[in-house]
Amino acid sequence: MPTARSLRRPNPITFVLAGILLIGFFIFFFSGNDAASVSAGQGSGRTAASVLSPPSLPFRKSKSNEPQKPPPVVHYYMNNATQTRDPAGNQEKVLILTPLARFYQEYWDNLIKITYPHDLISLGYIIPKTKEGNAAYAALQSQVTKTQSGPKNKRFASVTILRQDTENPLQTQLESERHKMENQKARRAAMAKARNSLLFTTLGPTTSWVMWLDADIVEFPATIIQDLADYDAPIIAPNCFQRYYDEKKKAMDIRPYDYNNWIDSPTAKELAAKMGKDDILLEGYAEMPTYRSLMAMMYDQSADRATKVKLDGVGGAALLVKADVHRDGAMFPPFSFYHLIETEGFAKMAHRLNWDSYGLPNYLVYHYNE
Repeated sequence: MPTARSLRRPNPITFVLAGILLIGFFIFFFSGNDAASVSAGQGSGRTAASVLSPPSLPFRKSKSNEPQKPPPVVHYYMNNATQTRDPAGNQEKVLILTPLARFYQEYWDNLIKITYPHDLISLGYIIPKTKEGNAAYAALQSQVTKTQSGPKNKRFASVTILRQDTENPLQTQLESERHKMENQKARRAAMAKARNSLLFTTLGPTTSWVMWLDADIVEFPATIIQDLADYDAPIIAPNCFQRYYDEKKKAMDIRPYDYNNWIDSPTAKELAAKMGKDDILLEGYAEMPTYRSLMAMMYDQSADRATKVKLDGVGGAALLVKADVHRDGAMFPPFSFYHLIETEGFAKMAHRLNWDSYGLPNYLVYHYNE
């Protein structure tokens, strides 16, 4: 009877190859150092390979004869998207958002003078499809093309322009028409929807800060991003004034403009308690005295520019927001939210999410004077 053949000894190379494959498997699926993760040292020269890529990376269209690359699968470690008092030093990305109905050259001239590294700044615009909107779009596109094809240190990381095809409640953007009391609820509801569309479309996973800057803010410090971020506040607003010619003094002077930065009052709360569920409180109208403390009236030329106050309502003329505030769900209600709407409703919603708002009474930005 033949003797049974002994089992073949396993080849050591087999174990080595199996070990390498196993290690590779764990690195691929569980690595914490994904090359595409958000980090302080991430290069700014990356571009998106697909139109479906996150908006935090500029998209470059492929040539017509090149095959379309598939959308990338990217890992983002959100704890690395920091929001610190030294945003430039920590390479934190800023998203500047501007609802645009009219184009003011002074706005753009000040924007390109911002000293924050432009390769860390993305711009986002939403423009109505109206006659004025078409003119604003053409003027903006001209300046964007000029800047983005100019010196590299002046170019922004990306520029997103949205065209708004929703109903516009106002037929004109004249200041006198915009600020009529009877137009406020419809106008600000439309503004809230525009802000939300712009925000939800452009906020990317690498964004650290969102800077809201209205198109008619035509003068502001070149260091505004660094200045506001240095307060380490979730939401912070400078004081919005306006330059004008004083006929009595026969000289140029300044006056308050934005009355939506305020500290609440017992009177306003009592008014709200008696309102219908869809009614809203408005600030700055004699027909609706709220007796709130307005930041616009707190300006003191001789006082410290660094003075900070806590606010219950904010305006949207200029506003720096930590991106996590928006990520947590704070948006601009286009409806009555605790009898507030748009930016003032945003401050209330943020407060309900445990984010506080602050203002700088002596730090000024200037609104266009029509």
